[in-house]
Amino acid sequence: MFTGIVEEVGRIITADRKGNSARLKIEAEKVLEDIKIGDSIAVNGICLTVTSFGKNYFTADVMHETLRRSSIGEAAAGSPVNLERAMAANGRFGGHIVTGHIDGTGTICEVKSDEIAICYSMKAPEKIMHYIVEKGSVAVDGISLTVAKTTQTSFMVSVIPHTAQCTVLAHKKAGDTVNLENDCIGKYIEHFLNRKKEKTTESKITKEFLLSNGF
Repeated sequence: MFTGIVEEVGRIITADRKGNSARLKIEAEKVLEDIKIGDSIAVNGICLTVTSFGKNYFTADVMHETLRRSSIGEAAAGSPVNLERAMAANGRFGGHIVTGHIDGTGTICEVKSDEIAICYSMKAPEKIMHYIVEKGSVAVDGISLTVAKTTQTSFMVSVIPHTAQCTVLAHKKAGDTVNLENDCIGKYIEHFLNRKKEKTTESKITKEFLLSNGF
């Protein structure tokens, strides 16, 4: 589990694509401090497993499902990426619950300044917009952000200069693709409510059934 508070911006050294999978070698510094093989690191919001590491890098394998749902397939040598280690049990919960399981991608349609803030408007598919709530949380390339405004097809986030400068948002412009992860709490609540509704609908206990059985 992650919080969406980016620890550093790393850089892709190599992105070896073979068929429907890939292997990334990523330059980093801070996230390497206590790294172990098998650790989880969020790379632009994607939970990846460390398969090897060296003095200034780590590697991770990317499977077909991840390439299909995220923008990581567009990554190339030199691309900056947001990095965050999995949350420590004794750490502060500065953002929101981020799983690192990308729901899909969106497209930045506008970047504009609002005094000290930078506003990013993003178009997203209906399946993602379904869970976007004004003043709710969304992870954009692994960054925990608050939704400032929504339309039927897009949403806007307002970012302070520190967040923009310390993440890949500093490099983003209109037309760029971003990874999106909805707040998982809303998805779980909807799932359980739908299951309850299905069970109620499928019940074979009717008035006629009860009468025919002596009730």
